[in-house]
Amino acid sequence: MERSILIVELIGHLTATAAFITLILYVVFRRRRLRRVVRRATILYWLTVTIGLIFAGINLGAVVYLLARGLLGPLPWLDLISEYGSIIGQAVIILALVSARIVAEQHEADPRRILAIGAHPDDIEIGCSATLARALDSGHVVWGLILTRGEKGGRAEVRLREAWSSAEFLGMEQVRVLDFPDTRLNEYRAEIRYAIEQMVREFKPDIVITHSSHDLHQDHRAVHEATLQAARNARSILCYESPSITPEFHPTLFVDIGDYIDVKVESIREHWDQRDKPYLQEEQIRAKAVFRGGQARCRYAEGFEVVRANFQLEFI
Repeated sequence: MERSILIVELIGHLTATAAFITLILYVVFRRRRLRRVVRRATILYWLTVTIGLIFAGINLGAVVYLLARGLLGPLPWLDLISEYGSIIGQAVIILALVSARIVAEQHEADPRRILAIGAHPDDIEIGCSATLARALDSGHVVWGLILTRGEKGGRAEVRLREAWSSAEFLGMEQVRVLDFPDTRLNEYRAEIRYAIEQMVREFKPDIVITHSSHDLHQDHRAVHEATLQAARNARSILCYESPSITPEFHPTLFVDIGDYIDVKVESIREHWDQRDKPYLQEEQIRAKAVFRGGQARCRYAEGFEVVRANFQLEFI
């Protein structure tokens, strides 16, 4: 009888150990996805890993103790900690996951089609990735168009892969990266206008989001002008903020991104080739979102200039 009880206890502790190790491996390999679907993902990640390591270790210790119980004598407190502690630890993780999950209001009955346009592979993420993520989670459809591969600021082939990776992380249905020469878009105004017109004709977006005219970067201004011409029949056109905006940039539409600031940080982090740029550091990203949030009376926000708007302010 005692032998049967011992075997059952060993199986129980080994199962608990395996469960916590599996949980740790899951969050380690799914950390990127975790940051997309939950708030405070970094804190939750380390909470899960810490609890998993502690109770995997305790249950493994219980296995060792059971095998050597004849030498050590009874240790009832170890059973209490390993069994009840494991249950509590798992409950804490489950409750944290459930409470931190991002849940957006769904609008499937009237989904909007949003086209985001950028001159370089990281422009869309810097300007409006949190807004796009919130829109996607609300049931809207988002496409992306990038006019260059950003070869003047990094390795073109790497930046291309990073653009696709970031779009996949955000959940965009499609992103196209064209190969116009970086820093020389003003020389190809007719061609980029035609490329944007093709995208608009195919996708038929309700909302187009692009660069502002109040920008020091010549590529950004060229894309702004081409977009206004190519999307002249679009119902709504918004302009996002970039690191090279001028003091004349004055957003009048703000989107609350309180649940999506971590998503924005992670989407920008996908552009690893650009990691040394000061304006891509996490503290600067959060600081800009806090500043716009102060204007919008919320914690974090993204701000947009409105060229034309044919939607309620709660468009997502």
